Amino acid sequence: MGIILLDIGNVVVSVDFMPFCKAVSRNGEVGAMAVKGRYCEGELKDRFDSGKIAPQEFLGMVASDPLTLDIPLHELRSAWQEIFTLQKGCIEAIRQLQEHHTLWIMSDTDPLHFAFLLNMFPVLRSMERYFLSYVHGYLKRSPDAFRHVLDSSGIEACEFILIDDREVNCASGRSVGINTILFRNWPETLASPELFGDSGSGHVSHAPEGKL
Repeated sequence: MGIILLDIGNVVVSVDFMPFCKAVSRNGEVGAMAVKGRYCEGELKDRFDSGKIAPQEFLGMVASDPLTLDIPLHELRSAWQEIFTLQKGCIEAIRQLQEHHTLWIMSDTDPLHFAFLLNMFPVLRSMERYFLSYVHGYLKRSPDAFRHVLDSSGIEACEFILIDDREVNCASGRSVGINTILFRNWPETLASPELFGDSGSGHVSHAPEGKL
Protein backbone atom coordinates (compact mmCIF):
# COMPACT_ATOMS: atom_id res chain seq x y z
CA MET A 1 0.00 0.00 0.00
CA GLY A 2 2.86 2.39 0.64
CA ILE A 3 6.21 2.98 2.29
CA ILE A 4 6.53 3.19 6.05
CA LEU A 5 9.37 5.26 7.50
CA LEU A 6 9.93 3.40 10.76
CA ASP A 7 11.72 4.96 13.71
CA ILE A 8 13.92 2.69 15.85
CA GLY A 9 14.24 4.20 19.32
CA ASN A 10 11.19 3.59 21.53
CA VAL A 11 9.38 2.07 18.54
CA VAL A 12 11.34 -1.06 17.61
CA VAL A 13 13.50 -0.99 20.74
CA SER A 14 13.19 0.68 24.12
CA VAL A 15 16.04 3.02 25.00
CA ASP A 16 17.41 3.54 28.52
CA PHE A 17 20.63 5.54 28.86
CA MET A 18 20.87 5.15 32.63
CA PRO A 19 22.73 1.81 32.61
CA PHE A 20 25.45 3.53 30.57
CA CYS A 21 25.48 6.58 32.83
CA LYS A 22 25.71 4.51 36.00
CA ALA A 23 28.41 2.26 34.55
CA VAL A 24 30.73 5.15 33.71
CA SER A 25 29.89 7.62 36.49
CA ARG A 26 32.66 8.47 38.92
CA ASN A 27 30.20 9.96 41.42
CA GLY A 28 27.31 7.54 41.73
CA GLU A 29 23.73 8.53 40.97
CA VAL A 30 24.38 12.28 40.99
CA GLY A 31 27.28 11.81 38.63
CA ALA A 32 25.20 9.54 36.41
CA MET A 33 22.61 12.28 35.94
CA ALA A 34 25.38 14.70 35.01
CA VAL A 35 26.74 12.23 32.47
CA LYS A 36 23.25 11.81 31.03
CA GLY A 37 22.81 15.55 30.63
CA ARG A 38 26.16 15.97 28.94
CA TYR A 39 26.29 12.98 26.58
CA CYS A 40 22.82 11.48 26.18
CA GLU A 41 20.85 14.60 25.29
CA GLY A 42 21.44 18.10 24.03
CA GLU A 43 23.85 19.65 21.56
CA LEU A 44 26.72 17.18 21.86
CA LYS A 45 24.50 14.17 21.20
CA ASP A 46 22.85 16.01 18.30
CA ARG A 47 26.29 16.56 16.77
CA PHE A 48 27.17 12.88 17.21
CA ASP A 49 23.83 11.76 15.77
CA SER A 50 24.24 14.04 12.76
CA GLY A 51 27.71 12.76 11.92
CA LYS A 52 29.64 15.84 12.98
CA ILE A 53 31.61 13.91 15.62
CA ALA A 54 33.35 10.60 14.82
CA PRO A 55 32.84 7.61 17.15
CA GLN A 56 36.41 7.57 18.46
CA GLU A 57 36.27 11.29 19.12
CA PHE A 58 33.02 10.90 21.03
CA LEU A 59 34.32 8.01 23.13
CA GLY A 60 37.52 9.93 23.79
CA MET A 61 35.53 12.88 25.10
CA VAL A 62 33.62 10.62 27.48
CA ALA A 63 36.79 8.83 28.58
CA SER A 64 38.66 12.05 29.38
CA ASP A 65 35.78 13.67 31.26
CA PRO A 66 36.31 14.10 35.04
CA LEU A 67 32.74 12.85 35.47
CA THR A 68 33.67 9.35 34.25
CA LEU A 69 35.68 6.43 35.55
CA ASP A 70 38.96 5.36 33.99
CA ILE A 71 37.80 2.38 31.94
CA PRO A 72 39.13 0.89 28.68
CA LEU A 73 37.61 2.28 25.49
CA HIS A 74 36.19 -1.10 24.47
CA GLU A 75 34.28 -1.27 27.77
CA LEU A 76 33.11 2.30 27.31
CA ARG A 77 31.89 1.45 23.83
CA SER A 78 29.98 -1.59 25.12
CA ALA A 79 28.37 0.44 27.89
CA TRP A 80 27.25 3.05 25.34
CA GLN A 81 25.74 0.38 23.11
CA GLU A 82 24.05 -1.93 25.60
CA ILE A 83 21.06 0.28 26.36
CA PHE A 84 18.39 -1.31 24.14
CA THR A 85 15.66 -3.93 24.59
CA LEU A 86 13.05 -5.01 22.06
CA GLN A 87 9.68 -3.33 22.35
CA LYS A 88 6.86 -5.67 23.30
CA GLY A 89 5.09 -6.99 20.23
CA CYS A 90 7.39 -5.36 17.68
CA ILE A 91 8.49 -8.52 15.84
CA GLU A 92 4.97 -9.65 15.00
CA ALA A 93 3.87 -6.08 14.31
CA ILE A 94 6.67 -5.57 11.80
CA ARG A 95 5.77 -8.85 10.10
CA GLN A 96 2.19 -7.67 9.78
CA LEU A 97 3.24 -4.33 8.36
CA GLN A 98 5.51 -5.99 5.82
CA GLU A 99 2.57 -7.95 4.45
CA HIS A 100 1.03 -4.71 3.16
CA HIS A 101 3.77 -2.09 3.12
CA THR A 102 7.42 -1.54 2.25
CA LEU A 103 9.40 -0.72 5.40
CA TRP A 104 12.32 1.71 5.47
CA ILE A 105 14.17 2.69 8.61
CA MET A 106 14.44 6.40 9.40
CA SER A 107 16.37 7.02 12.59
CA ASP A 108 18.24 9.72 14.48
CA THR A 109 21.18 7.62 15.61
CA ASP A 110 24.95 7.36 15.75
CA PRO A 111 27.19 4.73 14.09
CA LEU A 112 27.99 2.94 17.36
CA HIS A 113 24.34 2.49 18.23
CA PHE A 114 23.28 1.49 14.73
CA ALA A 115 26.04 -1.11 14.33
CA PHE A 116 24.99 -2.69 17.63
CA LEU A 117 21.28 -2.57 16.80
CA LEU A 118 21.78 -4.19 13.41
CA ASN A 119 23.88 -6.94 14.95
CA MET A 120 21.69 -7.64 17.97
CA PHE A 121 18.20 -7.34 16.47
CA PRO A 122 17.89 -9.24 13.17
CA VAL A 123 14.44 -7.77 12.51
CA LEU A 124 16.18 -4.52 11.56
CA ARG A 125 18.05 -6.31 8.78
CA SER A 126 14.75 -7.08 7.03
CA MET A 127 14.18 -3.46 6.02
CA GLU A 128 14.60 -2.33 2.43
CA ARG A 129 16.32 1.02 2.97
CA TYR A 130 17.90 2.98 5.81
CA PHE A 131 17.88 6.74 6.27
CA LEU A 132 20.21 7.44 9.18
CA SER A 133 20.97 10.86 10.62
CA TYR A 134 24.70 10.23 11.02
CA VAL A 135 24.90 9.41 7.30
CA HIS A 136 22.84 12.21 5.74
CA GLY A 137 23.40 14.82 8.46
CA TYR A 138 19.80 15.79 9.32
CA LEU A 139 17.79 15.15 12.48
CA LYS A 140 14.11 14.39 11.99
CA ARG A 141 12.95 17.49 13.81
CA SER A 142 14.16 19.32 10.69
CA PRO A 143 12.00 19.06 7.56
CA ASP A 144 15.28 18.77 5.63
CA ALA A 145 15.54 15.18 6.88
CA PHE A 146 12.29 14.33 5.11
CA ARG A 147 13.11 16.39 2.04
CA HIS A 148 16.26 14.29 1.76
CA VAL A 149 14.14 11.11 1.72
CA LEU A 150 11.87 12.54 -0.97
CA ASP A 151 14.70 13.89 -3.11
CA SER A 152 16.86 10.77 -2.90
CA SER A 153 14.00 8.34 -3.51
CA GLY A 154 12.10 10.31 -6.14
CA ILE A 155 8.85 9.21 -4.50
CA GLU A 156 5.97 11.55 -3.68
CA ALA A 157 5.31 12.47 -0.04
CA CYS A 158 1.79 11.00 -0.17
CA GLU A 159 3.29 7.52 -0.62
CA PHE A 160 4.93 7.59 2.83
CA ILE A 161 3.77 7.06 6.40
CA LEU A 162 6.09 7.97 9.28
CA ILE A 163 5.79 5.97 12.51
CA ASP A 164 7.65 7.86 15.25
CA ASP A 165 7.32 8.33 19.00
CA ARG A 166 8.11 12.08 18.97
CA GLU A 167 5.51 14.66 18.01
CA VAL A 168 8.21 17.12 16.91
CA ASN A 169 9.34 14.58 14.31
CA CYS A 170 5.79 13.90 13.19
CA ALA A 171 5.19 17.62 12.81
CA SER A 172 8.34 17.89 10.71
CA GLY A 173 7.18 15.07 8.44
CA ARG A 174 3.72 16.58 8.08
CA SER A 175 5.25 19.91 7.07
CA VAL A 176 6.45 18.31 3.81
CA GLY A 177 3.24 16.33 3.22
CA ILE A 178 4.13 12.98 4.81
CA ASN A 179 1.40 11.12 6.70
CA THR A 180 2.35 10.34 10.30
CA ILE A 181 1.40 8.06 13.17
CA LEU A 182 2.50 9.12 16.64
CA PHE A 183 3.67 5.87 18.24
CA ARG A 184 2.58 4.93 21.76
CA ASN A 185 2.51 1.13 21.53
CA TRP A 186 2.17 -1.49 18.83
CA PRO A 187 -1.48 -2.51 19.35
CA GLU A 188 -2.63 1.11 18.96
CA THR A 189 -0.35 1.67 15.99
CA LEU A 190 -1.61 -1.42 14.15
CA ALA A 191 -5.18 -0.23 14.74
CA SER A 192 -4.53 3.12 13.09
CA PRO A 193 -6.74 3.84 10.05
CA GLU A 194 -3.73 5.61 8.52
CA LEU A 195 -2.27 2.19 7.68
CA PHE A 196 -5.33 1.41 5.57
CA GLY A 197 -5.37 4.66 3.63
CA ASP A 198 -8.40 6.15 5.39
CA SER A 199 -6.78 9.46 6.30
CA GLY A 200 -5.67 12.39 4.19
CA SER A 201 -2.13 13.47 3.44
CA GLY A 202 -0.30 15.16 6.27
CA HIS A 203 -2.61 13.85 8.97
CA VAL A 204 -1.32 12.67 12.31
CA SER A 205 -3.14 9.60 13.55
CA HIS A 206 -3.74 8.77 17.20
CA ALA A 207 -5.05 5.22 17.37
CA PRO A 208 -8.02 4.63 19.70
CA GLU A 209 -6.93 4.58 23.34
CA GLY A 210 -6.53 1.05 24.62
CA LYS A 211 -7.70 -0.71 21.45
CA LEU A 212 -6.09 -4.16 21.02
